[in-house]
Amino acid sequence: MPFGKASSGVAPGAFLPCSNCRKTIFAAEFEANLRVCPYCGHHHRLTWQQRVDVVFDEGSFVELDTDLRSGDPLHFPDYAEKHAQAMQRTKMRDSVVSGRATLMGMPVSTAISDFHFMGGSMGSVAGEKITRAIERGAHEGIPAIIFCASGGARMQEGLLSLMQMAKTTAAVEACRSAGVPYIAVFTDPTMAGVLASYASIADVIVSEPRALIGFAGARVSKQAQVSKVPDDFQTAEFLLSHGMLDKIIERKNLRTNLASLCRLLGGHLAAVEATRG
Repeated sequence: MPFGKASSGVAPGAFLPCSNCRKTIFAAEFEANLRVCPYCGHHHRLTWQQRVDVVFDEGSFVELDTDLRSGDPLHFPDYAEKHAQAMQRTKMRDSVVSGRATLMGMPVSTAISDFHFMGGSMGSVAGEKITRAIERGAHEGIPAIIFCASGGARMQEGLLSLMQMAKTTAAVEACRSAGVPYIAVFTDPTMAGVLASYASIADVIVSEPRALIGFAGARVSKQAQVSKVPDDFQTAEFLLSHGMLDKIIERKNLRTNLASLCRLLGGHLAAVEATRG
């Protein structure tokens, strides 16, 4: 299915404002440009389905781990209701979708975070899906590509959500032991516990332009009376200039760049393992 045709949510001939520069964009042009503003270049957030359409071979994605469901271990007030509303609104079961796909003919294991579901928060289900996606890549000898988009851990699940940081981080070691490349793609936003765990320890870390990336949000930093920070603080560009990212990639180039990385890293790590053997 071509990108945007079934999931744009805008009527033919409609116009909409860019959330960044506020200029009016023709909806058809916006969708054809992969939901990137033609005026300011702002990369608007994608649903997981739109991400699949942008990156992977058409019709190749197969969703896995669909039997996982979130619990309510703390009986947190209104959590069950909010979770049910998010499921109904997004047609998702949780904030992460995982599965297999092909990328320019190469099989890959992937997990995609969707910020539209409860802010992409990482609870027990999201952490399990990411862990399985990374371990699946290791076991099957195929690259693991994780798309990050999250405000952090899901507080309604308490310590169970924080445990996902350790679990997902441990899963990365399985990829390294197997000599399988693991690539993390930061999208807007990638924050808090996600950044502090599996997102920051990939073999290669890339990001879309101007993505918000950080541990504590601006309001939290202000409450902590942090001194004035640069204007581009907690952006992909700031992190790249300080050595925390490997590359910033525009959405239109993401597919080809990821395919090149998979070929390069796959061949390199295989050669290293052969030398050790």
